[in-house]
Amino acid sequence: MEVQANGVSVVIDGREIVHDVSLTCGQGSLTALVGPSGCGKTTLLHCLGLLQRPTSGRVSVDGVDTTGWKARERRRFWKESGAFVLQDYGVMEEESVAFNVVMKSTVFGSRVVGDEKKLNSVLELTGLTGRAGERASHLSGGEKQRLSIARALYKDARAVFVDEPTASLDEDNRTRVIELLVGLARRGCAVIVATHDDEMMRACDVRYPVGGSARRAVEVRRSRQ
Repeated sequence: MEVQANGVSVVIDGREIVHDVSLTCGQGSLTALVGPSGCGKTTLLHCLGLLQRPTSGRVSVDGVDTTGWKARERRRFWKESGAFVLQDYGVMEEESVAFNVVMKSTVFGSRVVGDEKKLNSVLELTGLTGRAGERASHLSGGEKQRLSIARALYKDARAVFVDEPTASLDEDNRTRVIELLVGLARRGCAVIVATHDDEMMRACDVRYPVGGSARRAVEVRRSRQ
């Protein structure tokens, strides 16, 4: 999947938060939206993920202009194609790890339903083997971040939008989360990350500076090993 911004600007309370951004986030690439706190990285990420409408300009998905999309079309995109890894993890604390990945249960919530083999596979990949039945509230911050990535893997998301994924993680968890995001891109996913973490930036294929006068995407690596 390719996600593209064309002349995107966002004005909030009379202040321009994002100015005239044109950027292509390609299939199989890891794109970093970079800059200091308050520069508009998260706002731009939300526009690219169709969580927020730009004040002007347009966002296209696989060449289709989403400007006129109604709530139903946006919900279909989020359900079928997009996944979000949020700074606050986006985890339902009182639900099980399995439910947070599969997001389905029987009508009275007594049993999680889904592809058990696939569930176990993504939990293994994200270092959460054997944790399916635990409440998500029992997980550490790094484990919750990996749980949200497991959800994206389970749904075979084609575009993943990630907000400051390493901001509050220790070194081991930071490295693991970065490796998982690189792995998502290697699977052919378009991964877009708002970050000011140098290690996260170095792992990306493209860096796009948000704010200031320099708004040109910089290709960091041309191929993956």
